Amino acid sequence: MSAVTQKPVHQLSITWPLLPDDFILPDDPVENTDQPLIAAALSQPLSFLPELSQEALIVSNFALCAAIDERMICKAPDWMYVKPVQPWQSSKPRRSYTPHTQGTIPQVVMEFLSATYGEEYSVEFTESVGKWFFYEQVIQVPIYVIFRPDTGRIEVYALESGHYKTQKPNEPGRYWIPGLDLFLGVWEGSHELRTGHWLRWWDAEGNLLLWSEERTEQERQQKQVVQQQLEQTQTLLEQERLRAQALEERLRSLGIDPEQL
Repeated sequence: MSAVTQKPVHQLSITWPLLPDDFILPDDPVENTDQPLIAAALSQPLSFLPELSQEALIVSNFALCAAIDERMICKAPDWMYVKPVQPWQSSKPRRSYTPHTQGTIPQVVMEFLSATYGEEYSVEFTESVGKWFFYEQVIQVPIYVIFRPDTGRIEVYALESGHYKTQKPNEPGRYWIPGLDLFLGVWEGSHELRTGHWLRWWDAEGNLLLWSEERTEQERQQKQVVQQQLEQTQTLLEQERLRAQALEERLRSLGIDPEQL
């Protein structure tokens, strides 16, 4: 353990400088192709909700920064949601986020386990400061999610009295995420040529937030239902017209003028 984390937390000097332009971010390679797919699948449905996507930073494998005892520390959560953030003014691509200086602290960070189980609890990314310590004690992110895609195991921790406490799911097995006001849960199926476990969102009423292809299919089915209803209505109208015509012809055969009735 480094000298930084040996100090009691209250003795650490935590500040919120912007990442210097010449700061070299560590190369944090994605360990498999599942991680970016899972992150993108989490982000995509939120883009259809302006109340969640506007003035928000929704990113994956993106530098989250703070300075501890004047040393810049950066972590790269597999998925992160922050709202509100200050508008990005620079013409250069954004490559980092510093809470308090550029906006609020993240509402939630997530890590997707891909190798040795447990590594994300204390993985040393830079300066020997583990992610758990960084998220809990430095940034103080309210919700920390750890997900293992190969088994579908999910752990959700909420910051209570300065420490992460394990959260229990509701009856359907989902977790309420404050700040997004959505439920987070595990869904199994196929998406983007990958079949397996996914993290997905449900609204407060329990409705699944759909991916774009699901929305397209839903709209197709709705149009099909409307078309079928229209065709049924046209069929009924035609049947009614034929009955009226038959009745008119019957009356005329009896010497009765239908227009005189």
